Amino acid sequence: MVTKTNKLNLFSFTMIVVGLVIGMGIFRTAATSAKDAIAPSVYFSAWIVGGIVALCGALTYAEIGSRYPVTGGYYKVFAKAYHPSIAFAINCLILVSNAASLSGVALIGSGYLLKLFPGNFSDIDKALVSMGAIILFYIINLRGLKMSSMAQNILMVIKITMIVVLIAALFFPGKYAVNDASVAVVNNANNNWIDWVKSLGVSLIAVSFTYGGYQQTINFGNEVDQPAKNIPRGIFIGIIIIIVLYLLVNLSYYNLIGFNQMKGEKEIAYVVIDKIFGITGARIFSVFLFLGVLSYVNGLLMSNPRVMYAMGDDSSLPKAFAKRNEKTGVLTFSLTVFAAMCMVILFFSQQFEKILTFTIFLDCFGMVLSSATIFWFRKKTKELDNTGIYKMKLFPLLPILFMSAYLFVGTSIAIADPTAAIIGVGVLAAFVVIYFVAHRK
Repeated sequence: MVTKTNKLNLFSFTMIVVGLVIGMGIFRTAATSAKDAIAPSVYFSAWIVGGIVALCGALTYAEIGSRYPVTGGYYKVFAKAYHPSIAFAINCLILVSNAASLSGVALIGSGYLLKLFPGNFSDIDKALVSMGAIILFYIINLRGLKMSSMAQNILMVIKITMIVVLIAALFFPGKYAVNDASVAVVNNANNNWIDWVKSLGVSLIAVSFTYGGYQQTINFGNEVDQPAKNIPRGIFIGIIIIIVLYLLVNLSYYNLIGFNQMKGEKEIAYVVIDKIFGITGARIFSVFLFLGVLSYVNGLLMSNPRVMYAMGDDSSLPKAFAKRNEKTGVLTFSLTVFAAMCMVILFFSQQFEKILTFTIFLDCFGMVLSSATIFWFRKKTKELDNTGIYKMKLFPLLPILFMSAYLFVGTSIAIADPTAAIIGVGVLAAFVVIYFVAHRK
């Protein structure tokens, strides 16, 4: 049991929410979102809608965590509310999605790193650099080295500092690009509301990736002091902080680069820093960003093999996944399989946009099915309603809005990229089949 003195206060929980969401995506996904937006109104609406969806999702997962406070809650709610085969399939999907996320973030870092060198580099070059980073930290993890919490804290400071620097660019109006309003008017005249909605759906794909992470609030439901009061406040304040930061960064991109120019800029933050602080400042920025990416890569290479270890330990996966190296204690088999998954995704995708689409489509399954368990838990745990747990207001509106948003994004992906959708459905079906085959044996 967590004592009151060890529980999270409002400020600590708010900072956890901010830390869970703000990652490396904002330094790349803005360009992808702009490319898919037919107008600035679509672009900024996507970032506002994405924040509202994140707020609905975080509140939903927080109540699920309050009603079912177990370690690894995001996985275990599936086994509790659905068939174990769904829990197995979704957890495997999450592992594949995490491997894709690692590969995508590695591509972001490699793009910025290669800015330090002369020449035009292809997607294959960026993929090779990303593979090199994965192999490097795979070898480091094989030797049993662990990243300290201090390194993670330093990473958070670096990310926040880089975001603040990007926002500070707004105070240099002399460097602003010219956004042609007449072009926007002509474009809007040629598009109807259906085109606007379709564009919003596709633009939300990149935005959803950038706002991800709030679902982990499910793990803190019983560790927050005065949860009925502090959980909604912490989530609301945290998400508002994130929305404001993201909108300011995007406004900086928009003002200094220009909306139409943003569509073709992959290393978009580099361009902003270059305009304000010159080439030297942009290169220093790129080095820090790549260090942040390396830390993210190492973190996922450390955490995901432990999930595979737990699944091997309870026989959800073959026992080989639960084996440790006797000398180093390293989960060699699980680590190798996860690293190989990352390499395979990089080899076949090579482009950030392809990995992004595949990752978010997989996430749509997990988000919709996991958030839907709130209806099951509300019914099965009525005895907890007056015991001081967090119980969201505006139920069932918030979870319905959240699920509808992800159904909308998933449908947009299926329309825009049917291949990614077919592969995603095929992967889910394959994991369900694997569960029943393994269970029968």
